[in-house]
Amino acid sequence: MPKIQIMQASIAYIHKELKSYYPKTEIDGFIRIIFSVLKSYNTTDLIIRKDENLNDDDRFQITEIVNRLKTYEPIQYILGEADFFGLTFQVNADVLIPRQETEELVDWILQQTTSTNPSILDIGTGSGCIPISLKKYLPEAQVKGCDISEKALKTAKYNAELNQVSVDFFQLDILNPELNDISKVDIIVSNPPYVTEKEMKLMHDNVLKHEPHSALFVPDNDPLLFYKALADFGKAHLKNEGQLFWEINESYGSECIDLLQEKGFIGVQLKKDINGKDRMVSAQLSDK
Repeated sequence: MPKIQIMQASIAYIHKELKSYYPKTEIDGFIRIIFSVLKSYNTTDLIIRKDENLNDDDRFQITEIVNRLKTYEPIQYILGEADFFGLTFQVNADVLIPRQETEELVDWILQQTTSTNPSILDIGTGSGCIPISLKKYLPEAQVKGCDISEKALKTAKYNAELNQVSVDFFQLDILNPELNDISKVDIIVSNPPYVTEKEMKLMHDNVLKHEPHSALFVPDNDPLLFYKALADFGKAHLKNEGQLFWEINESYGSECIDLLQEKGFIGVQLKKDINGKDRMVSAQLSDK
């Protein structure tokens, strides 16, 4: 095992081992995450504790983490957790890693919601990051989440317990929704699969080789597959004047707007993310 007994030496070891795999800024990010999880250290601790000794378990874990990072396995999967909207979530190969764009979606919903106790349904919930975050910041809301994957639902339920909120999770295939007894809700939110197959070649191995493809990709010949199903489901299960919120593929913003307008939704809005990409759509069910 490499001699990385001291904090400063361990940081140098991580940089040396990974410099041919990742840019320096990304390695710096790995270091912050690794020591935050292993030692509960913040950025200041990395400086003031630089001469601190690490125990055998710490050194072993750092070596194992570095070896797995060399295979481009995401750091969140290696450590088993990810931060999202100020909360911590368990993540694994059964769920997508929560991303900043989805944080922006949650924030938009909170900004647009005037009620303190709306009823909310998240479709394709994965790790449960969306409904759990909404419930945390709207504690009086009635929040549900559904997914086709039983394994994802198991992770989501664990995350609700981890973050001490009550969210009702259940299984549903949005492309074949057989449940007709779902109560109507004020808000339906979804971050469905929206990456087209042709875009796969543009993606990095850390995504392609590790994150669940069923939660990412749609056929090239039907890129709005899930949005069509979500719009129809929304018409049937939203209350009058209820709202839809979607995360979308940046290349299909205008198509999503047209779809919602054709389905009879009103007040359709397209919102850009922090990087200036078309990333979110909202719409309202007409009360007519």
